[in-house]
Amino acid sequence: METTAAAVPSRTDTGRDTNMSSGRWGDDPGPSGGRDSASGGVVRALLRPAAQSTYENIFGTVYVGLMVNLLLVVTCSPLLVALAIVRDPVASWPFFLALSCVCAPALAGAFGCFKALGDDDGSAVLRPFWRAYRSAARRALGVWAAGSAIVAVLLVDGVVLARTAWGGALVPFFVTTSALVVAVVVGAVVMVVERPDARLRELVRPSIYLLARRWYLVVMNLVVLTLAVGIALLKPAIGLLVVCSPLLYVVWANTRYALAPILPDDHEC
Repeated sequence: METTAAAVPSRTDTGRDTNMSSGRWGDDPGPSGGRDSASGGVVRALLRPAAQSTYENIFGTVYVGLMVNLLLVVTCSPLLVALAIVRDPVASWPFFLALSCVCAPALAGAFGCFKALGDDDGSAVLRPFWRAYRSAARRALGVWAAGSAIVAVLLVDGVVLARTAWGGALVPFFVTTSALVVAVVVGAVVMVVERPDARLRELVRPSIYLLARRWYLVVMNLVVLTLAVGIALLKPAIGLLVVCSPLLYVVWANTRYALAPILPDDHEC
């Protein structure tokens, strides 16, 4: 009778099998283990709660944007009421072009809030808005009225000359000049907020050169302004109470970047 002795595994073999079955051999995670560890670290970093200051900055920025929209509606109410009453604003465009001057101090107030957003004022809205509104109202109204008059003359001349045989060749000139006038007016409003003590002549002349030099920013601003006006006319609630301040912030930031050489030395672009 033959007896077969059972093979008793040695202690070394048992440890080897245990390490192999658990995926650990000589404490070497291998390439796949390293990737899993790295991906786990990325996931933990993404799921880590943000600092309280981050949430405060986000909610503060949203609050400033909504309040700026509300203040713009209040200060531009004469123009908004007229647009709501008149059925065909295009037919009465000279009247609305003159009435749009009420937007100049309001725009200065909005730019003052955007400037204060990056300063120590934080999420303050009422104080920087009315401070910029009062300090820049006279000069902003002056430059806006002058720009409106120039645009009106260019529009009338363009319509009259377009009917002639050679008037079509001058249409690009009138369109380009009108766009540059609008850009200079917006730039002047930005500058009267940034440099309240400077003379208006000292701000307009270099603004023309700097904006013409960075024409691509002017084109972007015109597209954004056209989008803002279009949304406000088609969807007044959304355009005036939601998207107005973000779009104006883009215009303000682009204009400050273009006019950086004549901004105060302590500005931040």
